[in-house]
Amino acid sequence: MQLTQDAAERLISDLGMKDMPLIQVAPKCVPVSMGWYTTYRKLCKEFMSSLTDSVETLAFMNLPQDEFMNLIMGKSVPQNMSFRFRIPLVWGGKLEVDNLFMCHTFPYSHNLDRFIISQSGNETVWLPNPAKKIYLPAHTTGGGDGGNATDDRLSQIAAQISIGHDI
Repeated sequence: MQLTQDAAERLISDLGMKDMPLIQVAPKCVPVSMGWYTTYRKLCKEFMSSLTDSVETLAFMNLPQDEFMNLIMGKSVPQNMSFRFRIPLVWGGKLEVDNLFMCHTFPYSHNLDRFIISQSGNETVWLPNPAKKIYLPAHTTGGGDGGNATDDRLSQIAAQISIGHDI
């Protein structure tokens, strides 16, 4: 069933992501090169390294320091985190950092799969397009009255990393 923008926004809201921006795309079948996965793995490392400008958002994920460091150094992805294409490769998306975002695998990545699959066969589809590199629902980023020591600690770490990498 072809979704209107209102229907798509209602559906994504029902999946717990009422603040997820959507874009309308006319999917076109595009062949994906045989070596795409090798390029994708390199792209993921580049994406992780680019997250030094997203420390404030990362702080709300409450990652242990070693997972945080491994993430922004491009070494490993924390458990329950996924990289997603804004526009899938088979629908014309590019293997570029700007076409990626990160979110929790469960429940958000799983729910995004359900949302996209529910539009299968439509002439146009609505795809997630968060404003930032990391999608965290607004209700998880509110902070508290006492401030956020994790944010301060991770900001200091990221600043040191940036100096060390001339970022």
